[in-house]
Amino acid sequence: MAKARTSYVCSECGAVASRWSGQCPDCKAWNTMVETVQDAPGVNRMSQTAHKALAQTAPVLSLRDIEALDVPRFGTGIEEFDRVLGGGLVAGGVVLIGGDPGIGKSTLLLQALANLAATRNTLYVSGEESGAQIALRARRLSVDSAELKLQAEIQLEKILGTLADLKPEVAVIDSIQTLYSDALTSAPGSVAQVRECAAQLTRVAKQTGVTIILVGHVTKEGALAGPRVLEHIVDTVLYFEGDTQSSFRLVRAIKNRFGAVNELGVFAMTEKGLKGVSNPSALFLSQHDSQVPGSCVMVTQEGTRPLLVEIQALVDASHLPNARRLSVGLEQNRLAMLLAVLHRHAGIAAFDQDVFINAVGGVKITEPAADLAVLLAINSSMRNKPLPRGLVVFGEVGLAGEIRPAPRGQERLREAAKLGFSIAVIPKANVPKQKIEGMTIVAVERIDEAFTKLRELD
Repeated sequence: MAKARTSYVCSECGAVASRWSGQCPDCKAWNTMVETVQDAPGVNRMSQTAHKALAQTAPVLSLRDIEALDVPRFGTGIEEFDRVLGGGLVAGGVVLIGGDPGIGKSTLLLQALANLAATRNTLYVSGEESGAQIALRARRLSVDSAELKLQAEIQLEKILGTLADLKPEVAVIDSIQTLYSDALTSAPGSVAQVRECAAQLTRVAKQTGVTIILVGHVTKEGALAGPRVLEHIVDTVLYFEGDTQSSFRLVRAIKNRFGAVNELGVFAMTEKGLKGVSNPSALFLSQHDSQVPGSCVMVTQEGTRPLLVEIQALVDASHLPNARRLSVGLEQNRLAMLLAVLHRHAGIAAFDQDVFINAVGGVKITEPAADLAVLLAINSSMRNKPLPRGLVVFGEVGLAGEIRPAPRGQERLREAAKLGFSIAVIPKANVPKQKIEGMTIVAVERIDEAFTKLRELD
């Protein structure tokens, strides 16, 4: 028997090389070349005749002749999960959900599938746990598992056969890294196996209309393991965020062909599984008996949902040659830029001060509308004087010291007013046309103007 030939495939871009190297020759990523076994010639190949026949089956149509229909959705019975999905699951859609081990991926999907099993034909395929382990989890969560069908299998061909026989409406594959196909000789979890198994399942979903939810492993850096093409071929990519030691979990939509991206679902881990949090702003606001220095509340926009988040700053004299700059929940490079703007355009120097920034509750804020809140919190900590009670802010700060508007400003203000905030320092371009009851609007155009008007409020 001839010896199997090996090749090396980049786990980031899928480039193939004949021998190992520390850096991928295509995407230049380091330590991503993974050894795989080459397939025998002719395996999983398509003849020219079959290729031509397949190419002729899809007619060419004018885009204006194609009727645009709204995609029908069906809910999972978990409101926060449906919000992240864009309103619910879509027939024929493929969802990829990733997260750290033990964060709650399998728990959430078992709860959702148990809800769907009451009215729909469902299938749970487990490649990591036995049926007994899943039954114990279902009993612990007190979910109704009478109609939920389970298969413990990792061979792709057997799973495809089960999908063809049972014809479920929703199927969960837990996880895609445990599957393998007989058409390939590489081990489960390799780049080639993950790519082929995901492509086959996606093809079945599109042809039969079954909704498939794939569970994906993550690397130590937090990215989904496997080739990058895995995220490209699926319709929706969801990430679990949050610390496994905390009782709160955040599910964020990174990609969604059927809805808005950056939608955020907030869950609380309880003894009975994950429960949706109806008022997530309460999680990200510290409970202080009185106003404290270095604390500023901002309104961030996560998809279509405005959230109130408390930004905390601590400024202290540095005893090191290079002052420390630490940011948790916000971009650290942006913090250095904001401190430079604070010095140049507001005359407040922090070159000899350690500056620590934290977003309360473990939420990650990526939008630049947090700039104004960060600078106000830093100034409050340096002066050791709290900001006015009931204050909420948002706005992007430019390098010239100007305060730029943020999108959906009126929705942010309405959410803040609903939670009892009475003063809003916002960019002048975000001033609402109609007055918001119970809220005083302070419009500013530059960062030094914001500090001046806040001193007047004191």
